[in-house]
Amino acid sequence: MIGVIGDFIVDHYIFGTSHRISPEAPVPVVNVFREEDRAGGAGNVVLNLAGLGGKVLPIGVIGEVGKERLLKLLKGIETDGIFVDRNRETIIKSRVIVGNHQLVRVDREQIQSIDRHWEEEILKFLEKNRSRLSLLLLSDYGKGVLTPRLTSAIIKFANRHGIKTIIDPKQDWEKYKNGWLLKPNRKELGEAVGYPITDDLTLRQAGWELKERLNLDYLLVTLSEEGMALFGEQFQKIPTLAREVYDVTGAGDTVLAALGYSLERGESLESAIHFANGAAAVAIGKIGSVVVRLGEVMEFQKRIENSVDYKIVSFEKIGKLAQELKREGKRIVFTNGCFDLLHYGHVKYLQQAKGLGDVLIVGLNSDLSVRKLKGKERPINSQYHRAYLLASLEVVDFVVIFEEKTPYRLIEVIKPSILVKGGDYRNKPVVGRDLVEQVELIDYIEGHSTTSLIEKIRQKGIPS
Repeated sequence: MIGVIGDFIVDHYIFGTSHRISPEAPVPVVNVFREEDRAGGAGNVVLNLAGLGGKVLPIGVIGEVGKERLLKLLKGIETDGIFVDRNRETIIKSRVIVGNHQLVRVDREQIQSIDRHWEEEILKFLEKNRSRLSLLLLSDYGKGVLTPRLTSAIIKFANRHGIKTIIDPKQDWEKYKNGWLLKPNRKELGEAVGYPITDDLTLRQAGWELKERLNLDYLLVTLSEEGMALFGEQFQKIPTLAREVYDVTGAGDTVLAALGYSLERGESLESAIHFANGAAAVAIGKIGSVVVRLGEVMEFQKRIENSVDYKIVSFEKIGKLAQELKREGKRIVFTNGCFDLLHYGHVKYLQQAKGLGDVLIVGLNSDLSVRKLKGKERPINSQYHRAYLLASLEVVDFVVIFEEKTPYRLIEVIKPSILVKGGDYRNKPVVGRDLVEQVELIDYIEGHSTTSLIEKIRQKGIPS
């Protein structure tokens, strides 16, 4: 389990449109169409870890005022480690968003260090849960939870018990001494050493200087559009993967969460950094503090590699993906078939199927099930080749290979809104009809079928 200690914040978003300037002052008039709360600071790290599939234990101190708004955002996550101080207020940051741009931010916060009582409560909680913790992430926003005394004590506790610490810092650098990995950005690194980072020469000089000064195992510097720089046994620069940048809010939280998730799974630090780089690229392609899902990172990485393998999903994974899609309000369309020798008729059929909903999932008969249905000479193409060709179609969102003669068990797992079959199923029983809201039959295009295509090839023979 990964412990996340730090400043928990409510990020309040006000979304609107603006088409005129106020007659009262030279400022835009914003017509609000939606407001929502999101977890910020350490809370964003927690939700990103949970979104990736990690087990997480949040730890911190919040105020009596605003606590319900924050705890509601962490619903479903153990919150015994979040203590409520009646003398504090939970930090709330309100952002007005017009289009893809942040117009203004309004902060409600009283920055003050937690007192000795709460420091002791956090340390007692860590000792009590020591056997459950494999990694500690420190998300320091400089709002008073990670005091110098507490931060130093946490690092000593972690080192004593062989628990790695990954720290997202905020000034007061000496309190991070002896940490395992410190993750400042370029500006913060410059502040730590007292001079600006203007090129690779000053970056290298400052990085080695801070790593040695704080006795760190690793220093990882985030460089915005330039990627990241790692100082370990050697210097290594990792380029960014982002293609579109809409909002960098919370990107550092996403990197922290992704590093922790990957390392807890046993990945090397280099692999974890590459994974975190992909997660950050997904995050900054969205608006505001967002939760990045494992599927999104995998999809992004496959796209960078110019592959559609991310669309070919295992039987075990598709159920979870389907649940996530439904939580986002997506209508799932499902169809299935052998799709041997992909042709014009198949493509038109799939295009019509996709038009019925938001997400099209195709169940693909495995090689074994095709032989049972079509005979020992089929399929012509292997199941992976058939799946890859289907996944290459823009209208197909996911492909799942199944072994059974019928897709009933797969439909039961996905629970789609709409089940699509060919027009030849009129007046015939449709497998899975009892599991879905709606069944749609789409007529095949006459003269276009795999069987007729194979027959034409046989008749014409192979030219010499």
